[in-house]
Amino acid sequence: MEELFQGVRIRVNDKLFVKDPESSTLGKSIVEISIVMMGELGFEKFNFRKLGERIGSNESSIYRYFENKHKLLLYLTSWYWGWMEYQLVFATHNIAEPKEKLSKAIYMITREIKEDSNFSHINEVLLNNIVINEYSKSYLTKEVDEEDKEGFFASYKRLAKRLSDMIRVFDPKYKYPSSLASTILGGALHQHFLKNHFSSLTECNDKVTPTEYLTNLVFNVLNQNFND
Repeated sequence: MEELFQGVRIRVNDKLFVKDPESSTLGKSIVEISIVMMGELGFEKFNFRKLGERIGSNESSIYRYFENKHKLLLYLTSWYWGWMEYQLVFATHNIAEPKEKLSKAIYMITREIKEDSNFSHINEVLLNNIVINEYSKSYLTKEVDEEDKEGFFASYKRLAKRLSDMIRVFDPKYKYPSSLASTILGGALHQHFLKNHFSSLTECNDKVTPTEYLTNLVFNVLNQNFND
């Protein structure tokens, strides 16, 4: 099975870029270094002029790949959620027992991220930090409904659908599988953020992981539903 995933390509909505960054060395460099710089500077202070200086290219050459930095952020986060889906499918494909499968899925979504050698120009650890800190900025905009119609958030919604389907299989009578799935996805980012920045607002720390908390939350909710 592992051989089937070698050379896999994470597909991103082609409306997010002017030219596919996967199609050239420069494009891959733009993606690679933008992840590093966004992590260093934050989304607000990051811009294409600074990126061009870092990669030794004209700012105008970056615009040949991305219309603006908002589209670049959408591209990076869409890639991340597509990669997360690939990771989840790979980790759960041969698990038949519903609770074990759901537990594994929660772990894959909420765990500390490790770098994936299958994608040499993308550091998934750094990208995970960007998603934790910056993902909300990709959709808390006036254009979110229009961008959603364009499919810009499809990879995130597809991952949520896979998770909600697992919840339905585990507990067909539970009334809110989609809400619970989105709570897991959003809660994972939020708990990692709180652990890193507002530690007094969470029990998650070096010993208690967001995975432990969210697994406890999910199965307490679903087990309570069994007892009702």
